[in-house]
Amino acid sequence: MNLRKVTIAILIFATLIVCSPAVRATPCTLASVKGVYGISTVGAGLNGSGQPASSVYQITADGAGNVTGSTTKSIDGSIVTFTFTGTYTIGSNCTGTATFTNQSGQTEHGNFVLDSANKGAFIIQTDANHFQSSFAVAQGTITSCTDATIAHTYAIQLSGLVVGTGQFALTGQLVLKEKTVGVTETETISGNVGLSINGKITSSIAVTGTYSVNPDCTASATITPTGMSGINWTLEAMRPFVPCY
Repeated sequence: MNLRKVTIAILIFATLIVCSPAVRATPCTLASVKGVYGISTVGAGLNGSGQPASSVYQITADGAGNVTGSTTKSIDGSIVTFTFTGTYTIGSNCTGTATFTNQSGQTEHGNFVLDSANKGAFIIQTDANHFQSSFAVAQGTITSCTDATIAHTYAIQLSGLVVGTGQFALTGQLVLKEKTVGVTETETISGNVGLSINGKITSSIAVTGTYSVNPDCTASATITPTGMSGINWTLEAMRPFVPCY
């Protein structure tokens, strides 16, 4: 299998701590959703076709019901990038609705539920013949990101479909480092993962790779499991996400 043809859009964050939900002190309003968020989406049914699709978004909400953003999307293995606009509403119970334009200029719809600190949300698309679910994490105030921003150790889990092969899943640990050799700086990835490819399990494979971060905190990376071709990613560089308030 040639994994070079597989591009997986993932949302990567440094820390995820699950804890007892806090009691909300105040109802939600439009202003409860404000700032920059990263969103990861997986599912199928693009335009009712049943094609597998995944995407990663960076959106900016203005706190008054409007959003703008950019997207990298994999549609049945083909990659598209585009910018979009959208709107959202939210009730006092912290559930809401959203609309946005897709790569074809069509309007898509979703429902969402905020977490107890308004730092993230779970989202599901509500258009007929679509099966898309997402989660969102606040990036906080964005000034400028560098390669050092995500130079940490990460646990990683992802799943999807390799077109022409079958189901694909990966879990493991990756170490992202800045490294300077002479006058040349490189950003390296190392680690170890387990793979399931169409039900065939390989429990431990060493991986190497490289990454690069853009000033707007989007990023790209390539990892290469031993004996395989490279897997290309689009990332969102996130603050640690700790929903314990």
